[in-house]
Amino acid sequence: MPPYFTPDLFRFLARLKRNNNRDWFQSHKDEYENLVKQAALRFISDFTEPLYEISPYLVADARPSRGSLFRIYRDTRFSHDKRPYKTHVAMKFSHRGKDVHSPGFYLHLEPAGCFAACGLWHPEPPTLLKVRTAIVSRPEDWRKVRKLLNWDDAGRLSRPPRGFPCDHEFVDDLKLRDLGTTVDFTPEQICSPRFMSNFAKACRKMSPLGAFLSRSLGLDF
Repeated sequence: MPPYFTPDLFRFLARLKRNNNRDWFQSHKDEYENLVKQAALRFISDFTEPLYEISPYLVADARPSRGSLFRIYRDTRFSHDKRPYKTHVAMKFSHRGKDVHSPGFYLHLEPAGCFAACGLWHPEPPTLLKVRTAIVSRPEDWRKVRKLLNWDDAGRLSRPPRGFPCDHEFVDDLKLRDLGTTVDFTPEQICSPRFMSNFAKACRKMSPLGAFLSRSLGLDF
């Protein structure tokens, strides 16, 4: 089977980074449609079956908009950075009806770094409270999955969150504001005909953490 993504995708993104303006993008929009958008939508569509085998409760939505593929357009309304376009490709495989902040899978393609991820990024306080409560109430389950955590802990609290014991076995985990895991890929791996299989393998590896976080929030996995 031919690869979903080619080196031309990464070359396009590198050129977009150097020419992040509307005139350049409009004159190269056919390249975006063919090299990026259509390739990503085909990947999302074909990932439906492997994803169902990992979790029947997550969705691979291949609609051109409002589906698994993130828009290339940046929301600049409240940002000092007015560059109009993202210079990476992103896909989410979330619980139906939930946004990217639900504990599903994520795929990021960028010349500077490609990775798959699973976890909770900047969750709202009520969401984080549910996860912390689950860590305390289900320590054996958490012990089995915490080894998967590998996100940067720069946002870790300096003290245990209010209402949680200072001497708990997982006090350092209770201080985390983001909880997740990643699997890195090279551009060569992304452009391989085996990437679908390798991405599914990465998702299976990360899935125990996704399952714990989902069930902490009352979501099936």
